[in-house]
Amino acid sequence: MTTCAAATTQVDLTKVKPYGDTLNDGKVELAFTLPVPYGEEAAETAKQWVQKMGFEEPNVTYYHELCPGYTFFVVYGSATATIDYTKIVVPKVDGEVFDRVECGEWIGENIGRDIVVVGASIESDAHTVGIDAIIQMKGFHGHFGLERFKNVVAYNMGSQVPCEALIAKAKEVNADAILVSQTVTQKDIHIMNLTKMAELMEAEGLRDKMILTCGGPRISHELAQELGYDAGFGPGKYAEHVMSFVMQEVKKRGWEKKAKIEDR
Repeated sequence: MTTCAAATTQVDLTKVKPYGDTLNDGKVELAFTLPVPYGEEAAETAKQWVQKMGFEEPNVTYYHELCPGYTFFVVYGSATATIDYTKIVVPKVDGEVFDRVECGEWIGENIGRDIVVVGASIESDAHTVGIDAIIQMKGFHGHFGLERFKNVVAYNMGSQVPCEALIAKAKEVNADAILVSQTVTQKDIHIMNLTKMAELMEAEGLRDKMILTCGGPRISHELAQELGYDAGFGPGKYAEHVMSFVMQEVKKRGWEKKAKIEDR
């Protein structure tokens, strides 16, 4: 039996493609909906569409009617396209990542005061799952939230918080950082909301006086920086990733003994 370690030695990293049953077979599973009535014609439509996407040997393994005129599909196929992995460059958040206990100790040794953060899901976004995962004590997936971190004071304002209210709270508590969560992404509403937040911070002259971060299912560090944020945290990132960045940024900016915004 071929081990994963042995298999990687057989891979041409300049021509990477999906792996299903056999190395380099290109096998993938696609799930999508088409605005066509349920039936055999629908299955054939899905098959031909997948072929036009560049997949070979498409096989419609499952399909059902969502509602009249709309059909959901699961299709298997073989990808022909390859990617040169050796040329991949991904912008990443700078700095070392510490665990929860290490963060608390690092802050005590290097900052000498509590780090204050304020977070919320802004504007129309009613989902708190993201901001709760980062701030609430119970955290998410075995990763405790910032409320459990030593030398950290975290305020969770919840959901549907106007940008103006989030900024006002940050000013009130002399926050070092603002954490913005965006779960809803339909029609790129997260881009509009995040842009509004960054522009308001700039308009109030606070952009360089607070660390501004954002997170969500479609957030990357690259996107966050494009929108005017200091860092972005997408899927697979937890409270320790956020605090590791914030605390090192506080040190970098020389805010150790400067708790008040006007003194920064």
